[in-house]
Amino acid sequence: MKHRRIGRTLGRNPNHQRALLKNLASALILTERAKEDYDEESMAAKTPGRIITTQTKAKELRPYIEKCVTIAVKAQKSIEEAASLACTAKRGSDEWRAWRQGEGWKKWEKAAAPALAARRRALSMLGSREAVLLLFNVIAPRFVGRPGGYTRIMTLAKPRLGDAGKRAIIEFVGKNDRPKRKAIVPTVE
Repeated sequence: MKHRRIGRTLGRNPNHQRALLKNLASALILTERAKEDYDEESMAAKTPGRIITTQTKAKELRPYIEKCVTIAVKAQKSIEEAASLACTAKRGSDEWRAWRQGEGWKKWEKAAAPALAARRRALSMLGSREAVLLLFNVIAPRFVGRPGGYTRIMTLAKPRLGDAGKRAIIEFVGKNDRPKRKAIVPTVE
């Protein structure tokens, strides 16, 4: 019986399932990299913020990636607050040392602590520092005003060659959206 067993096993043991979700989530986030960050131009993602996988993997990945983005979005407030309290002087200068010894450092540290905890939590979920940087610096600021629903799944009509598995696209909402056009209603005269 499958009572109280949540999620799909995907034909893997639990450790392998967690590793698969980590890798898929990191892969989805890393497609947001700039083309200059790739070793070769051909390695760059065709469409940033989008990967193609099987439908069941995409359905398992969606809540996982949404949790990661939610962590980053909630941390944006403390990141902005810490940035406003940070010292603008060069590190190691006399002005910076005075700020470090004074009350400003304590206020900055208190403001930055929730953001640091969120980054560490996201790192444990994603397993990639580069993915965490992209998540907090590129993806999360886009979704600050959005209460959820950061990804969408679109099923592809053509099955995978070899085993005919159902394929799907999972992507971040907002960047690759098509502009909405009004329907043209014919007038009868």
